[in-house]
Amino acid sequence: MTTTVVLPGVPGLGGLYARGAALSVAHRIRPGARTLPDVEYVVRGVTADAEHLTAYQHLVGESASDLLPAGFVHVLAFPVATAVMARPDFPLPLVGLVHLANRVTQLRPLSLGTPFDVRATAADLRPHRSGTQVDLVTEVSVDGTVAWRGVSTYLARGVQPAGTASDEAPEPFVPPVPTGRWSLDAGTGRRYAAVSGDRNPIHLSALSAKALGFPRAIAHGMYTASRALADVGARRGDAFDWTVDFAKPVLLPGTVTVRIARSGEGFTFAGWNARSGKPYLTGSVVPLA
Repeated sequence: MTTTVVLPGVPGLGGLYARGAALSVAHRIRPGARTLPDVEYVVRGVTADAEHLTAYQHLVGESASDLLPAGFVHVLAFPVATAVMARPDFPLPLVGLVHLANRVTQLRPLSLGTPFDVRATAADLRPHRSGTQVDLVTEVSVDGTVAWRGVSTYLARGVQPAGTASDEAPEPFVPPVPTGRWSLDAGTGRRYAAVSGDRNPIHLSALSAKALGFPRAIAHGMYTASRALADVGARRGDAFDWTVDFAKPVLLPGTVTVRIARSGEGFTFAGWNARSGKPYLTGSVVPLA
């Protein structure tokens, strides 16, 4: 039976990361530790702040509106999912988790000033060719009806559970004809951190990123995904599926060559390194009928 934990408010990411770091030192997955905590975290009556929304819109290129972009809803709900990962009985170390993919279904837009509830849980702990992956499932509801649902998939490298990985290596990426280019300066990570609250050191400076094994700071994956969504713009409609798979991290400063184009009933997007031809992210936005 799932235990529901009602939090008094959206927790701060700083405290969650500190707790997760302390647990990660001594809490690697153990032989026989194959289950996720059967718990859901809930925060009720969350509302967006107008200045916060405006700062997000300016940063990722969303148009000015009282409607909350799907990426901004992720920002507001993300700490609740992180609280699940920061539990002592969560079987993967929070520090070092790699964000592999995001799947969002927006069923209706959320408006500034409308209170909503956030519910988060972990699901589907499973093998991956490089370790163990898990989904963090977050739902945002208004008056008991789900308006937004996000599934974030994370990987713990080198952590091997029982079983055989069913996922195959991704198809080779062939760079398409570009439609644009993003020039990201060294402060991109710090600006998104200020808006999102996600102040992971790998995003903040070359010095802090080097301490964690990166040659320079890297852009937040959800910054690049949200920027692609913003580039699709109003053509996505009010209800849509938004998917993104992350490949290589974007080192800062850096340039991302981009293609965003209509495909079938929706749009596909990709960002890659023009010199190496290696992808940073690929995804799609498909309006719902």
